[in-house]
Amino acid sequence: MLLKIAGTLLLGTAALATSVAAQSPPPSSSITRTVIAATKLPTVTEIPLYFRAVGVALPPGEKSSLSAANGILYQLSGSTEVSVDEQARMLNAGEGLFIAVGRNPTLKAGSGVSSVLLHFLLAPAADVGRSVSSWPATVTELYRTSGPITDLRPGAYDLNLTRITFPAQMPSNAPHHRTGAALYYIVSGTGSNTVDGNTEARGPGSLIYEPFGLVHQWGSPGNEPLTFLAFNINPEGVAAVIPGAPAKSQ
Repeated sequence: MLLKIAGTLLLGTAALATSVAAQSPPPSSSITRTVIAATKLPTVTEIPLYFRAVGVALPPGEKSSLSAANGILYQLSGSTEVSVDEQARMLNAGEGLFIAVGRNPTLKAGSGVSSVLLHFLLAPAADVGRSVSSWPATVTELYRTSGPITDLRPGAYDLNLTRITFPAQMPSNAPHHRTGAALYYIVSGTGSNTVDGNTEARGPGSLIYEPFGLVHQWGSPGNEPLTFLAFNINPEGVAAVIPGAPAKSQ
């Protein structure tokens, strides 16, 4: 009888250990990052620059021209043929392309369904309010920084759009800051954004600006993964994200 009870206790302990292990939060190593498009800019200090994001919708099979500052297109749904200098590339959902200032590509939506894109821009003041695409495209202003991006230094910068996915129920990561700046767009799931001890929920369609030096954290408290886009600029050769707060200047 004693052996039977002992065996039952051991089985109960094993079951409890298995249950606890199953409920453990996912490690940060399970975060996935995919660079959608990237380029290098030789300088970002000649004129003040702003972050801007617009939505572009194009009816099936229709064409529109695009004219804007340096930026990256991201295909949210449908498909778009992007033609630049007689070279064409088809963007499908989840794909993106860097468009340099002055290139003025033609967009043609795929047949069957409307094309819906996001256009992330690094724009000078003169372009902040300018329309980026012609009729029959519908352009929706989504976000623009209230002032120029601060703390940009002389020298080359990396500009990229990265898709990041946090697993469901992942606790907030360690406090960190950016060496340049970033504009986030939540694609799906719910993120918890912590700044100065205050945590806010961020759902699909949210846009969040992270200037240089802002100490913050991100987590994924929901029951589905958190996927977001980071339109990021940082000095060439320097990590985009650094743990903790920036060092104080002497």
